[in-house]
Amino acid sequence: MLLLSRSDIKKAITMREAIEANKKVFQLAVDDKIDSPLRTVMLAKDGNSTFIFMPAYSPDMDAAALKVINIFPQNIDKGLLSSPAQVMLIDGETGYVSALLDGATVTQIRTGASSGAAFDVLAKKDCRKGALIGTGGMAAMQLAGMVEARKLEEVKIFDMNEERCRKFIEVMQEELSEYGTKFIQAKDSDDCIEDADLIITVTPSPVPVFDGTKVKAGATISLVGAYEPHKRELDPAVLPRTSKIFCDLRDAALAETGDLIIPIADGIITEDDVLGSLGDVLKGTIAGRESDDEIIIYDTVGFAAMDLMAAKVIYDNAVKAGIGTTWE
Repeated sequence: MLLLSRSDIKKAITMREAIEANKKVFQLAVDDKIDSPLRTVMLAKDGNSTFIFMPAYSPDMDAAALKVINIFPQNIDKGLLSSPAQVMLIDGETGYVSALLDGATVTQIRTGASSGAAFDVLAKKDCRKGALIGTGGMAAMQLAGMVEARKLEEVKIFDMNEERCRKFIEVMQEELSEYGTKFIQAKDSDDCIEDADLIITVTPSPVPVFDGTKVKAGATISLVGAYEPHKRELDPAVLPRTSKIFCDLRDAALAETGDLIIPIADGIITEDDVLGSLGDVLKGTIAGRESDDEIIIYDTVGFAAMDLMAAKVIYDNAVKAGIGTTWE
C-alpha cells in the first residue's frame, strides 16, 4: 500500500489534470457507469459537526474508494482543518487497498477542480474579474481552479475574519503567482462580487452570503459550501435573472443542498429549473451557455466518484514518479 501525504499529492497532480479528471467522472456518472451511493452522514454531539462516509466503485477504472471526511467548522479557530479526511483507494481486481491518501488534500483539489471544470464549460470566454467568498480550508484550491479555468486580471476575496483573509491573500499571491492575477481583499461581500464574471462561495453559512441583486449579467456562480438541506449561500434574489442551473450530480444536489431545496420549497424555482448535471453539458445532451449575458449557477455538493477519480489519477502519477511511502 502506498501512503500519500499532502505534499506527495500536490507533487503528483496539477489543477489542470484534476479539472480534466472531473470532466471524465462527470460523464461517467451521467452514463451510470459509476456506483456512487449518496453519502452517509452522522451528526456529532455538538449538533454542528458531522461525520461523512463516501464509497464509490468504477468498473471502467477497475477501482473503488472510500472517503471518510469529518466537517468540524470550529476547527478553523483552533488552527486545524475544518474538514479532516482520508481516502482509501482499492484495487478492483484483488480488493486490496492500493493507497491511503490524505483525504483533506484530495477533497480540496477535486472540489476546486469541480468549480474549475464548471467555469471551463459554463463561463463566458472573456472573463476578467473573479470573486471568492470564504477563506477556510477549501478556499485555496477553489481559487486555483478559478484562475486555471480563466485568465483573470483580479479576484476580490472576502471573509468575515479580516485577518485570516489578509493572510490568505498573502499566501495565495505567492503560491499562484504564475497566473499573474491580482488578489484583493474586499470590504464586504457586495464589494467582492461587484462586476465579477466568476463567483465562488465556499462557506459554512446557513444564510445567503451576498446580495443576489448585485450579480452582473453574464456571471457564472459556483456554490460550494452548502452541503446540508438547512444551509444555503445563495441569495434567491438572483434566481429570477438566472438562465440555467446545473449541478455536479443533479440527484445528489437536489437531496442535499439548501441552495436548491429551500427555494424549491418556497416556490421560487422548481426541480425542472435544475436542468441537469455538468456531465450532461459535457456530453452535449443539454445546452450550456448560449450567450454572454446569461447568469448561470453551478451547485457542487461533491460525490464519492470524484474522490475515486482524483485518487486514481494521483496514485497512477505517484507510482510513475516514485512519489510516496510504501507500507509493507
